[in-house]
Amino acid sequence: MSGALAGVARRTFEVWDLEFLYQVYAASRAREMVLLPHWSDGEKEAFLRDQFSLQHTHYQAHYPQARYQVILKEEVAIGRLYVAPLDGEIRLMDIALLPPWRGLGIGSALVREVMEEGRGSGRLVSLHVEADNPARRLYRRLGFVDVGEVGVYRLMHWHPPGFGDGD
Repeated sequence: MSGALAGVARRTFEVWDLEFLYQVYAASRAREMVLLPHWSDGEKEAFLRDQFSLQHTHYQAHYPQARYQVILKEEVAIGRLYVAPLDGEIRLMDIALLPPWRGLGIGSALVREVMEEGRGSGRLVSLHVEADNPARRLYRRLGFVDVGEVGVYRLMHWHPPGFGDGD
C-alpha cells in the first residue's frame, strides 16, 4: 500500500450515507457556486440537492453493476469513489474528496488502483471530466488522454500496456 493510501479504506455506501455523499457532491461543485453571487445560500443548496438527487438516481438506474463506495481515512468518511466495470472498459464514474483531504495523493493513489484493475483485466479505463476541472491535469499526468467531447465533459481514456491502439 502506498503512503498516500495508508489508513485509507473503502466500503459500499449505505442509505444512511446519502447525506454525506451529498456533502461531498456539494463540495465538488463549490467553484461553480461562487459564480452565482445573485443566488442565496438556500437557493444554492436547493439546486445542489436537486442535482445530487438527479445524479444519484441516474447512476443507480444506468450503472446498477457499479461499485459505489465511501472513501475512509482512519475510519472517517472523506470522499466517494464510483467505478463501473463495463465490457472492455472500466468507467471511473466519480472520485471526489472533501477539501481537507485533497492534494495529499489519496485521489491519485485511488485512480492508480483503478488503472491497475484495468491493467490486470486488459481493459481501458475511461472517465468524463469538465474541461476546466483541475483534476484534468492529474489525469493527464497519470497517462489519460483526451479522446472526445461529451457535452460539457471531456472523455479521457487510459490504455493498459499492449491494449489495441492505446500504446
